[in-house]
Amino acid sequence: MHKIYPSLIAALVLSSASGAAQAKDVTVMISGGFKAALEKLAPQYETQSGNHIILVSGPSMGKSAQAIPNRLARGEKTDVVIMVGDALENLEKERWLQPGSRVELADSPIGVVVKQGQPKPDISSRDALRATLLQAGSVAYSDSASGRYVSSRLFDTLGIAAQMKDKAHKVERVPVAGEVAGGKYALGFQQVSELLPVPGVTFIGELPDSVQYITRFAGAVTAHADHRQEGKALLDFLSSPTAQQTIAATGLKSVPAVQTVQLRDAVQ
Repeated sequence: MHKIYPSLIAALVLSSASGAAQAKDVTVMISGGFKAALEKLAPQYETQSGNHIILVSGPSMGKSAQAIPNRLARGEKTDVVIMVGDALENLEKERWLQPGSRVELADSPIGVVVKQGQPKPDISSRDALRATLLQAGSVAYSDSASGRYVSSRLFDTLGIAAQMKDKAHKVERVPVAGEVAGGKYALGFQQVSELLPVPGVTFIGELPDSVQYITRFAGAVTAHADHRQEGKALLDFLSSPTAQQTIAATGLKSVPAVQTVQLRDAVQ
């Protein structure tokens, strides 16, 4: 029979307690475009780091109480924010973020869905997209970056702003695809990574290149983070080549290693 000495038992207990004490709850405020990717990657990060991720969802911008800037303004705490790049830049200007902590994570194109079972309209070219929009009974777009582009630029670019005025609708707080799945709208426009996880819709495809708009997603550690090192480690993990493979599977595109000066992450 093997003897277990009291000193060994004490050492094991202390070791276990030390490990538990070192584990951190890393809070991440995140907008919908990157959420599916982080949900897939969270178990891997938690296993490797020993830390636990707490997700707090909200739009990158807008007037809703859930919007990340509004959450921060009323005092909600978080270690990391992951959101649309130009909205993140605004937070940096307002000193909500640690200087130099921004990490580029992914680019997100805009796509289109219809309710599952409905015919798939043609959006393969600029002219085809224009015809599809004119024929659609109703159209929905988000209250975040992709929706701002659709409502303020896409319709104008296609020369159909007047025709879309009464049948294009902004969807706040909830996924656009969910409203299409419920039959409220015929077509739904949003970032591909936000459309793909929603059941009950058929993904038609991305907007044609000539009228596409790419949203940059990036993350940063907040100025008042409780767990700064752990937050930075999470962002480094998400930008790693291994994580990027999973990110790409959610409809996002990897950020090129060498960044150009001009990024298409802002709606002017």
